[in-house]
Amino acid sequence: MKHLYSLALVFFIGLQAYAQEEAFLKKQPLDSLYKEDQFYVGVTYNLLGNQPSGVTQSGFSSGFHFGFIKDMPINTKRNIAIGAGLGVSINSFNQNLFISENPRGLSFSLLNRDDTRYTKNRFSNYMLELPLEFRWRTSTAEDYKFWRIYTGVKFGYVFTNQIKYKGEPEGFKINNANVFESFQYGLTMSAGYNTWNFYVYYGLTPIFNSSATLYSESIDLNAIKIGLLFYIL
Repeated sequence: MKHLYSLALVFFIGLQAYAQEEAFLKKQPLDSLYKEDQFYVGVTYNLLGNQPSGVTQSGFSSGFHFGFIKDMPINTKRNIAIGAGLGVSINSFNQNLFISENPRGLSFSLLNRDDTRYTKNRFSNYMLELPLEFRWRTSTAEDYKFWRIYTGVKFGYVFTNQIKYKGEPEGFKINNANVFESFQYGLTMSAGYNTWNFYVYYGLTPIFNSSATLYSESIDLNAIKIGLLFYIL
């Protein structure tokens, strides 16, 4: 239920911001040097790619994204542009990969619901992000409802992380574990019309660093994020 409230809040913020922007634009004189889509807010469903045998996801794994992108048109019609910006994202992954502490550090194993009773097993990361985009759209100085396709790459730095487990024999929380890869990057695409834009991110770097192993094998999980993005002038 908590996730549904979060989703509803993001949708409400996006719709309210767009409505206010639309009302504002109607009152403004035409600008031949206009720019588009410089703020964004979004929500995603987070998937794990390259899953080792036995690793599965459970529950809803969510991502929340917001930031600013400098729009820089590169043609006279101003419908093709380069975008560069700065943002923040909060990402969670619910799965059965058990990360526990021992005297030699952190170890990885798999949870089996037939053997272990637990209600939550999740890791989360908080990222500072640098999006770079190539932007194509059908906008004009008169038309603020248009089609768009934005593709690019997003670089990220994980500035904090958390592992949380609730279950038997006892729950625990680990902050800033040293098994996560700090620098992340991946390919992005957003496409849509007017308010609603489909968004996808495919991570090209693993979530964990080389110290993370499961049964002596490296863990090459990567992040795949699918959701909606709202752009605001």
